[in-house]
Amino acid sequence: MILVTLGTQDKEFPRLLQAIEKQIEKGNIKEDVIVQAGCTKFTSKYMKIFDLIPTDEFDDLVNKCDLLITHGGVGSILTGLNHHKKVIAAPRLAKYKEHTNDHQKQIVRKFSEEGYILELRDMNQLNKVLMKAKTFKPKKYKSNTEHMIQLIEKYIDGVERKNMKQKIQELWKKYKEIILYLIFGVLTTVVSLVLYYLLVFTILDPNNAIQLQIANIISWVGSVAFAYVTNRKFVFESKNQNKIKEATSFVMARVATLIMDMAIMFVGVTILHSNDKIMKLISQVVVIIANYVFSKLFVFRKK
Repeated sequence: MILVTLGTQDKEFPRLLQAIEKQIEKGNIKEDVIVQAGCTKFTSKYMKIFDLIPTDEFDDLVNKCDLLITHGGVGSILTGLNHHKKVIAAPRLAKYKEHTNDHQKQIVRKFSEEGYILELRDMNQLNKVLMKAKTFKPKKYKSNTEHMIQLIEKYIDGVERKNMKQKIQELWKKYKEIILYLIFGVLTTVVSLVLYYLLVFTILDPNNAIQLQIANIISWVGSVAFAYVTNRKFVFESKNQNKIKEATSFVMARVATLIMDMAIMFVGVTILHSNDKIMKLISQVVVIIANYVFSKLFVFRKK
């Protein structure tokens, strides 16, 4: 007799039952098949399916079964091992909405690599795994549930850290340019603001329209010089040998955003009498976005 248990997950797992049903129809499974399906709704004329089997009856079925087929839950696998049964485990997969993630793949693989169970990675390969089960001699399991769970958790944590590192590397590769631009954009803004604030807090009067724009221009010159060097070398990694032409294009683009900056400051401070420090911050946000667009499309565009 073959016992199938799908655990107590709140998500269905019909793929495994479909694969078993297919092998019964082909005549590859001749034994009686009893299923504890949990929340999985499945109708079969070949298998005896129950939502939940009482504990005593379930334990009796485990003792009597020749083979336990289960999902990748630690509890279900250990149930079979503690009863010295041959176990075939198929992990639930997130892409089929059978679980929230794919951690069961790591659980099943770890038990399989240790020689305790047989792993069913592909439902279409169930017959081959069933054939292998006939001669499979599982490694004798020493009951130490807590230790085994700790080992598996440690293994999964290691895999997840590795996957997380790969995801971070992929995201970095994909968004490196934007991330670096934002970093150096912030630093450019800092340079501009530091120069501006130093000037208006020391030798220039922001309430004087002319002196306000002088402070603006000086802070702009310093920030543009910083921005060109960092954008060329770190952000866009330009290989253009004609640095004079490139720098000229960069300055022209920044002149356009300087005019934009000056217009915002003039309207905000001189006409509307808003706080010049706040208006400067607002202006810089607009300028940062405009500068990226101009640099990407016109100055450092890849040929």
